[in-house]
Amino acid sequence: MKYRDLKVWQKAMDLTDAVYLTTGRFPSNEQFGLCSQLRRAAVSVPSNIAEGHGRKYTNAYMNHLSIAFGSLMEVETLIAISLRQNYLDQALADALLARTNEIGKMLSGLQKSLKIKVDDPL
Repeated sequence: MKYRDLKVWQKAMDLTDAVYLTTGRFPSNEQFGLCSQLRRAAVSVPSNIAEGHGRKYTNAYMNHLSIAFGSLMEVETLIAISLRQNYLDQALADALLARTNEIGKMLSGLQKSLKIKVDDPL
């Protein structure tokens, strides 16, 4: 199976698309601040899933999934900040957070399924 076939990677890519679309509406003075940081955090999620999948050992894969999960939590925090700054309305923030919640559950499930394979070659 290729990483592109993983539903969690596909959903993380969809989240990244949504973040880019959303941050395109942020004020221009946030272009190099919150907008940039939110985009980088969103990009980190599918990137780490893909990079981990390409690693030779399961424990390395799990480490990258952990990094992806951390980036996902960063995305959630940045969404909350964006909401507090009135760059997002509640409905849009809720929609984005529903995506992060689903991806978080999928990442946790993938990590659990890999725990039995720790230190075995992929």
